[in-house]
Amino acid sequence: MSLRALLLDFNSYFASVEQHLRPELRGRPVGVLPVLAETSCCIAASIQAKRCGVKTGTGVADARRLCPDIVFVQARPRIYVEMHHRLMGIVDTVIAVSEVLSIDEVACDLTGSWQQEGVVRELARTVKARLRDQVGAVLTCSIGIGPNRFLAKTASNMQKPDGLVILHQEDLPDCLFSLKLRDLNGIAHATQERLERHGILTVAALCAASREQLRSVWGGVEGERMYDRLRGVDVVPQPTRRSSLGHSHVLPPRLRHEAGAYAVLSKLTQKAALRLRAEGYLAGRLRVSVSYRKHPEWEKETRFAPMQATLACLKLVDALWDARPRRREPIKVGMAFSDLVSSDRVSLSLFPDTTSALDTALDRVRLKFGSEALYFGGAFLAQEEAPMRIAFTHIPDLTLEVEPRRASK
Repeated sequence: MSLRALLLDFNSYFASVEQHLRPELRGRPVGVLPVLAETSCCIAASIQAKRCGVKTGTGVADARRLCPDIVFVQARPRIYVEMHHRLMGIVDTVIAVSEVLSIDEVACDLTGSWQQEGVVRELARTVKARLRDQVGAVLTCSIGIGPNRFLAKTASNMQKPDGLVILHQEDLPDCLFSLKLRDLNGIAHATQERLERHGILTVAALCAASREQLRSVWGGVEGERMYDRLRGVDVVPQPTRRSSLGHSHVLPPRLRHEAGAYAVLSKLTQKAALRLRAEGYLAGRLRVSVSYRKHPEWEKETRFAPMQATLACLKLVDALWDARPRRREPIKVGMAFSDLVSSDRVSLSLFPDTTSALDTALDRVRLKFGSEALYFGGAFLAQEEAPMRIAFTHIPDLTLEVEPRRASK
């Protein structure tokens, strides 16, 4: 029995949630934007929009050119997270979820009788039916089953939307030859270029390459892992640690001036400092960036002894902000903490920390009443901005987030 992994991937998740909740959007091409602005780009596209060539990262103008009748909606991250937890609860009633890989993707390890094709195929069909009966027909998913998670992921992408594909050990590697290199998880543009420089232009050539060749392409052991994954070996994933934590936000037209940009940057920094403490990290580096309409992006960073205090971080932001180019129209700001270290690995200071009590009190108030209940005044102009964002592998903790207050019309 070679079937050891099942991967479930919800189709066009953000856009499908919008179509599920707003019946007037069903069957129509939909683009989900972080902010309703002409300078924005799609963070998700519905199945109908994808058929027109719209995809993640497509700008508003290009999306309209590709799909003249597309409907744009502003993202509602909190709704997507809440729906995620509801869907996971349904999936878990049929088959145990081993790992949540992202907000729209989960992996289930197969053991015992679940490794039998007839049994796991019926489990997959039951999951689909239960989601349809308890949620609706709009939120479909594609399910892939294979000897390892890599091949299960590959299988889930082979039939969309609403697919169910099983890859067997005995059919490898021939069953992969119809795919393109970029269809394989872990092969993005840069990796494809490296493969092509080594004369590997197809999946068939990739599968024919030796372990040593792939080690050379990837520049290390990850090439050997790819060699094993392609052959159905159940490669144990390497533990990862967070390397950075930050936020960015496209400014609405009303805040595209220096005071507005600074207010949003202050809010992003306060939000990130709260996350640092909640996740148990201290940061040793801070980078601030500003994008402009008619000028190159500007960024500047500073290093410091590991810390997590909001007020100290805001003072660092002020120092970096003072070095910015003047008299330019900002359209996006961002900040990121890096050089992260776990708080339990940092030696205590010889000097008392006078800000920790302030942060503790501030965090308690914000966690109980929301981020707008108490904050440093530099973010005053931005309280309607910088909503929750959902990164590819990170599902926001709703206890740390609050949707910004929207001005009444």
